[in-house]
Amino acid sequence: FQLVESGGGLVQPGGSLKLSCAASEFGLDRYAVGWFRQAPRKEREEIGFISSSGASTGYSDSVKGRFTISRDNAKNTVYLQMNSLKPEDTATYYCTAGSSVYYKNYGDWEEYDYWGQGTQVTVSS
Repeated sequence: FQLVESGGGLVQPGGSLKLSCAASEFGLDRYAVGWFRQAPRKEREEIGFISSSGASTGYSDSVKGRFTISRDNAKNTVYLQMNSLKPEDTATYYCTAGSSVYYKNYGDWEEYDYWGQGTQVTVSS
């Protein structure tokens, strides 16, 4: 069971990007999906998560109101819509799936079972 992120790239400050996280086989709807990011010389940072059904989401304070996580279980894909991007959003973004992830523990990267390879997002003028 593999996860593949796509949609990263270079964007100007204030711009938008939409990342996708696709699973290699059906069954992603059994998992909550989280998004993390890591910038050079910085620790991994949680961004948010979405429950397996999509009914529950959570976001870190640093992205709340700017980023939105959604999912289309029919397409076996989860999305991260990023608006009002800032230079400090520059990082490698990872999606991850976990069978025991809930609102109370979505920020704990050790709770997740599968990780994607990451996609680079660069916010710069």
